[in-house]
Amino acid sequence: MFVPGQRWISTAEPELGLGTVLRVEGRGVQVLFAKAGVLRPYAADSAPLVRAEFRPGQRVAGKGVAFLVERVEIKDELLIYRGEGRELHEGQLDDEQSVSQADDRLVGGRTDPVAQFELRLEGLRRRAQARRSPTWGLEAARIGLVPHQLRVASIAASRRPPRVLLADEVGLGKTIEAGMILARQLATGRASRVLVLLPDTLVYQWFVELLRRFNLSFAIYDEERCEALEQSGDGSNPFDDEQLVIADFRFLEENPKRARQLQETHWDLLIVDEAHHLAWTPEAASPRYTLVEQLAARTPGVILLTATPEQLGRSGHFARLRLLDPQRYHDLDVYLSEAERFQALSPIADRLQSGETLDDAHRTTLREVFASDAGLLALLEDTTRPAAARELLDALIDRHGTGRAMFRNRRAGIGGFPRRLPEWQLIDAGALDENARQVLLAEFHADIQQPAPVLELDYATDPRLDALVALLDAHPQDKFLLICRSQAKVLALEEALRTRTGAGIARFHEGLGIVQRDRNAAYFAQPDGARLLLCSEIGSEGRNFQFAHRLILWDLPLDPDLLEQRIGRLDRIGQTHGIAIHILAVQDSAQHVLARWYDEGIDAFRSSPADGRELLRRYGEPLVRLAEEHARNADSRDQELDALIADTRASHEELAALIRAGRDHLLELAASRDPQADELGQAFRREDVDPSRDSYVQRLLEAFGIHAEELGGQVLLLDPQYLSTDALPGFAEGPISATFAREVALAREELPLLRFDHPLVQGALDLALSGEQGNAAFMVDDALPPRSALLQAVLLLECVADRTLDAERFLPALPLVVTIDTRLAERAGFEPSEAAVRKAADRNIEVPRYRKFLAKLVPPMLERAEAIAGERAREHVAEAVAQATATLDAELSRLRALRAVNPSINPAEIALLEAERTALLAALPQSRLRLDAVRFIASPDFLALR
Repeated sequence: MFVPGQRWISTAEPELGLGTVLRVEGRGVQVLFAKAGVLRPYAADSAPLVRAEFRPGQRVAGKGVAFLVERVEIKDELLIYRGEGRELHEGQLDDEQSVSQADDRLVGGRTDPVAQFELRLEGLRRRAQARRSPTWGLEAARIGLVPHQLRVASIAASRRPPRVLLADEVGLGKTIEAGMILARQLATGRASRVLVLLPDTLVYQWFVELLRRFNLSFAIYDEERCEALEQSGDGSNPFDDEQLVIADFRFLEENPKRARQLQETHWDLLIVDEAHHLAWTPEAASPRYTLVEQLAARTPGVILLTATPEQLGRSGHFARLRLLDPQRYHDLDVYLSEAERFQALSPIADRLQSGETLDDAHRTTLREVFASDAGLLALLEDTTRPAAARELLDALIDRHGTGRAMFRNRRAGIGGFPRRLPEWQLIDAGALDENARQVLLAEFHADIQQPAPVLELDYATDPRLDALVALLDAHPQDKFLLICRSQAKVLALEEALRTRTGAGIARFHEGLGIVQRDRNAAYFAQPDGARLLLCSEIGSEGRNFQFAHRLILWDLPLDPDLLEQRIGRLDRIGQTHGIAIHILAVQDSAQHVLARWYDEGIDAFRSSPADGRELLRRYGEPLVRLAEEHARNADSRDQELDALIADTRASHEELAALIRAGRDHLLELAASRDPQADELGQAFRREDVDPSRDSYVQRLLEAFGIHAEELGGQVLLLDPQYLSTDALPGFAEGPISATFAREVALAREELPLLRFDHPLVQGALDLALSGEQGNAAFMVDDALPPRSALLQAVLLLECVADRTLDAERFLPALPLVVTIDTRLAERAGFEPSEAAVRKAADRNIEVPRYRKFLAKLVPPMLERAEAIAGERAREHVAEAVAQATATLDAELSRLRALRAVNPSINPAEIALLEAERTALLAALPQSRLRLDAVRFIASPDFLALR
């Protein structure tokens, strides 16, 4: 129960010192940590707080006095400390108190097993190492180490704040890139409140992607949720109830009140997918565009995602860029002129990159570009030298107008994709009667509607079923993924196949819960599991089934991007097989017409067309009309259909040529150039192989009663049968399977990838380090010299700073271990013998018997240890200050140089970095030490003397 004026300690951030409860409202409580200058809001029922209560015999300080507590009184739920003729109300206590009880526990004989001390110390060291890594926040993410995705995430996540447009081609992982940027922003404290705005069809895909891939639990908002929050709460803005929110445009358009509330609350980061649907012209803007514009103006970080090729929508890209930086992108004509100029530089960039000689026209163009830089002009005299060509290319990229705001990668440039091999399973139309034809036509008509109407489906006599069974029989060793339009189709197919094949079948559709979907997907992934996975359209959203290489298209979506999503479940970077795409269709049916348009018109079964949406916009209406008419009377429609396909093909070739000719190579190079971005991939590769870390995590979980059992295939079963606390997340439904291997986690998406930033591991470590367990230990070491004893003190060096500064990349909570002997001399580098640590559990030492000599020896030894740790801390702080200065000065120098040649560098970004530098260099020297743990180590004969 929280009461204003009470003092509490954050178990998650003990370095903040004592906090004071300011106010309690509804289900929330605000705590002020005055010394750190931090105000923290918490949910009252789950706040990581413990009451700051001092016992008789402990020392307290406040109002310039300090005394030993003799008794404690309670008045109006507040504590009053009395002793030595003085009194202090808890509100009068200094914010910095000796809140560690480690030395008191040791002196009082209340010690823990040595193994717990070792576990605690190793946890402190490993946490500091993990927190300093550039992979923090991403280590436990279920992501492949794809270079272009890591580069984009590394570059964008380092922006202050990130305001970027992710415009990679379809299938290159824009959602993953956005998720990586988001996860890194959250983990480093640069963002805490995030809003994801989506078309309603993408809400579930994003929810699952963020949860399963990045361990981020978002709340999906709709009118029902908002009404429930308003009725149960105090009438405050319902969007203030959650930190991480997903909302869809349709819900906000139908509820203007919610759209207004959404804008009235504060967000740190806004993510908008399918941003090409935000319509804007110089004369007018759509309601969705206006909503995003208003949010983007008030939100520091903005990430927009679009797959539209720049050459097919430059005015659209301008509309999106002006959401990111309306001052820089304020005039469409100016932007188009700049785009043309940079496009003209693309062939020059290609020549410089390939080492080809520049002709006179190219040199003349570059002299105009570099007119004010004598050094670059001199390099033009000999561009055949690799160093000169590289420097000129770098200078061109630096001057690129949108290179910092927009990232665009192409499949052709990335490589590593498998071949697509379409295989037609055409069924003779003569086998169908008129009723069967009408059923097929009704199914087609339902498939192209949004949402699809409910149909009575019975596939027992459907001619496509025979073709499906024949495929399964023809490839008995292969796995098949079948994606169709709806859940109803999945259920009807399963029913029809039940008596037709002995192959194992799994289902995956929106009617199943997340856990059941995971189980079914795992059954499909197992080598001896299901051979056929029946998926509704939801199966094409965010799932990786690349262990299979046969895709069955029972039906076809009208949207080319949706077809690409289906194929993309198997056609992924790292796929080792060619993708067999089996198209099941009845000859001359409406489905066959659509399949022909995809195949002959836009080549969608062999390639990933960048212009699919544009071609659908041009030809979608006549295509649907012809498909329906052709299904009724094929003979009279062949000529008209051939003409439509020919027109589509011609337009596709024309648009493809336009895209090739209009590609902005400088933009593509900008996304792949930053050499520091490769450091993230190198860090992942180093940290992915660390068996000692994996062993530590298992021991940490064992300390809470979680037994780990090897299941084979690098999979562990974590059994919470003897779980000692309810505070550990993840075990509400009993045992869970997990893995330490990234490749296993990628293949089996239901398996958590255990790393220090995974919620389960992080929660266990926070629980272990925030409590007393292991902070006081007593042991005997036979390897010590006769009549000797040592005190090991573990002091944490902590920097209390605004979380948005991410000070821990330079100075995480660092454990300093100092060992002092009874003569108050330091024993540098001392570690107890392995034999002593191993035997400690078998030695039954009655520590309370030695309280008198511990009370005499420990205080001066600890005081000496703290003095030595203080000297060492100053060295670490100086190193951190030097590293921060060098890092931020280099970034500032780079930004200022870019600003001189590239107007897209916003002065506000430089100002923010300068402010960050000032704040960090002020905060780091204020770092302070806090006692965390102590261990007394004695020789056997030393104890005999007491």
